[in-house]
Amino acid sequence: MKTIENFNAIRKYSETLCKPLKTEDYVVQIATFTSPAKWHLGHTTWFFEEFILKSFAKNYTQFDENFNFIFNSYYNNAGDRVKRADRGNISRPTVERVYAYREYVNEAIIDLLSQNSNEKIIELLKLGLNHEQQHQELFLTDIKYMFGNNPLFPAYDTGFKLINDENKESGFVNIKEGVYEVGFKGDDFCYDNELNPHKVYLNDFEVSKSLVTNGEFIEFIESGGYQDFNLWLEEGLHWKEKNNIDCPLYWLKKDDVWFQYTLAGLQKVNSKNILTHISFYEAAAFAEWKEMRLPTEFEWEIASEKINWGQRWEWTNSAYLPYPKFKKVKGAVGEYNGKFMDKQKVLKGASVATSKNHSRKTYRNFFYSEERWQFTGIRLVK
Repeated sequence: MKTIENFNAIRKYSETLCKPLKTEDYVVQIATFTSPAKWHLGHTTWFFEEFILKSFAKNYTQFDENFNFIFNSYYNNAGDRVKRADRGNISRPTVERVYAYREYVNEAIIDLLSQNSNEKIIELLKLGLNHEQQHQELFLTDIKYMFGNNPLFPAYDTGFKLINDENKESGFVNIKEGVYEVGFKGDDFCYDNELNPHKVYLNDFEVSKSLVTNGEFIEFIESGGYQDFNLWLEEGLHWKEKNNIDCPLYWLKKDDVWFQYTLAGLQKVNSKNILTHISFYEAAAFAEWKEMRLPTEFEWEIASEKINWGQRWEWTNSAYLPYPKFKKVKGAVGEYNGKFMDKQKVLKGASVATSKNHSRKTYRNFFYSEERWQFTGIRLVK
C-alpha cells in the first residue's frame, strides 16, 4: 500500500537523521527557538497519536498519558504543555523510551490504515507527514545551532555539504506590470495559508537571477555596512546593537580569515558560495546598501517561473498575513498556521535542508525578522 510505504519512509528518515548523534546530543536546548532532538522525535509521534489515533482507532490505548503534556507544542485545544524554553530540561523519558513510543504509534497507524482509510484519516495523515518533514528540517537547523555554539565546533556529519552551493545564473529578469494570480491551485497537498487564489497588481520590476553570495556580503561588511545606521531599519538597529551582531550567524574571523561553522565542521568561508543564515534585518540593510530592495512575496511567486530557486529560504518584504477568505478550521488543527499571522515575515522558496516535495512556489514560510538559524538567503529586486 503506497500510503503505508510513504508513512514508513518519512518516519524512518527522522531516525536516520539522528544516527550521527550521541545520547547526550538528544537533550540539549540552548535557545528558546530551538528544540532538542528527542523532543522532535516525540512531538512528531504525538501528532499522529493526538490527531488520528485518539479519534479513529477503536480501543486505542495511549503509550503514556504524560506524553501529551511533554510533547504538545503550541496547541491550546490539545491541553496544557511544557513551556517551550523548558523542553531541554526533561531528561526523562529516556531516548530509548521515545524510540519505543515511535514504534508503538507507527504500528497503531499502520494497523488503522489497514482497516480504515477514510478521507478524513488520509487528510490528517498527509498533514502529519508534511508536519514531520518540516520538523526534519528544523532538526537539522536546531542541531546545527547546538553544535555551532559549542566551542569545540564538532561536526554533525562530515558528509553534509549543504551550504557549498553556487549560483548557476547571473543578471536580472524583467517582470512586466499587470494583474497576476497568486495562491495554490490543484488537488495536491498544501497548507491552509496558501489557499484561495486571488489577483494582485504588480508594477514593473527586475529580479536577480542569483542569490547574494558570501563574497558580496563580505564587501558589505568591509565597507562598514554593520556600522552605517543609515542602512538599517530602526528595530534592526536595536537588535544589532543589543546582540553585538557584526557578521552572519556561524561566521568568525581568525587571523583576518573568515570561517563558518557547517554541519560538516568549521570551514573557511568560500566567497563564491551562496550566503546563508541571515536575518531579515541584515537582508534589508544589504539591499539598502546595494540601492535595491527585497521582493514582495507576490513578486517572488510570479518571478519564480523565470528564476532558479530552492537553495535558501528567501526573505521577502511582506508581512505574514491571511489571504482573502482565509478561515481557520475548528479545533487544534486550526492552530497550525493562522494564529501566527502577526509580526512575522514571509519567506519563499525552499532551502537545501527542505524536503523536496515542500518546494512549491506558493509555499509561505514565516519567521521573525531577527531569526537566522534557518538556511535563509537574499534575492534582490530593482
